[in-house]
Amino acid sequence: MPIFVKDAGQWREISSSTGGEVFLRDGTSYTNKTINNIYVKDNGTWREVYSLFETTSFVTVSTAGSSQISVPANANAIHIQQAVGGGAGGVHGADYDKAGGESGGTGGGSGAYISDRVYSVVGGEQLTINVGASGSAGNSPPNYNVSAGSGTVTNLSGGSTGLLFSLAGGGGGSASGGGVQGPLRSNSPSSGGTATLGSSLSSGTTVDGLNITTFNSGPNNTFNSGGAGVAGVTGTNCGGDNCTVAGGNGADSYNGNINGGSGGPNGNTGGSVGTQGSGGGGGGAEPGSSNGAVGGVGEMVYRFLRIA
Repeated sequence: MPIFVKDAGQWREISSSTGGEVFLRDGTSYTNKTINNIYVKDNGTWREVYSLFETTSFVTVSTAGSSQISVPANANAIHIQQAVGGGAGGVHGADYDKAGGESGGTGGGSGAYISDRVYSVVGGEQLTINVGASGSAGNSPPNYNVSAGSGTVTNLSGGSTGLLFSLAGGGGGSASGGGVQGPLRSNSPSSGGTATLGSSLSSGTTVDGLNITTFNSGPNNTFNSGGAGVAGVTGTNCGGDNCTVAGGNGADSYNGNINGGSGGPNGNTGGSVGTQGSGGGGGGAEPGSSNGAVGGVGEMVYRFLRIA
């Protein structure tokens, strides 16, 4: 809320939204002290008429790529409600000609994540947001020797504060050594992305009265949470010609709170796509074999604060 002061006979607005500040001269140290809040008594009730900074609304960035934002002049912290690296793709299933079995594809790994962490920033600095892309599916006929793509990194860095955190994307699985009449291929696992969480705030209250330790609206519902992603389910080989085998599920993201893509149940139905940094499902086999799916794109959801 803005306030007005009379300056040389003219009323002038002081608004926190435009970087305006109010100071009080300390009679002991003779230095200017920043005023966080101003209250007036209205009919016996104290009412706030000025706050140095009002916490902003959340902004969601869910398209892969890089973008820049400016920290508001009076903000000094950023609340990351959620952020995750890109999820890896799933591997295609494989069918054979009398090789004594069939193969399901490996599900993709999930990206590293953050849920409700608060980082210090500098008012006016430029921040660079990078949101990780999803990994491609490993679909390359005849799918006996094939790899799925890995997700890419989600990170946040500032011109003054440097790198705040970095969340690697999930790693893709693979298959190798197969042939149309055998041998059956070997299915290799996917992997979870690693997390560089940086230094976040463990306590504090904003000038508009929010205790940051109560922040729990992210996927993990826990303040100051974050960690590595996990591997998807590795594909398996079934025994016997024309046996039916499902693909592996893609890895869940956000510590199991966002489901990965499902593995294809057979050769007619492929794996399903990952979401929010989870892994894509692997393809199944028989009749025929089905596609693996792409992983989930990374994301970042944030808002700006001022810690008192």
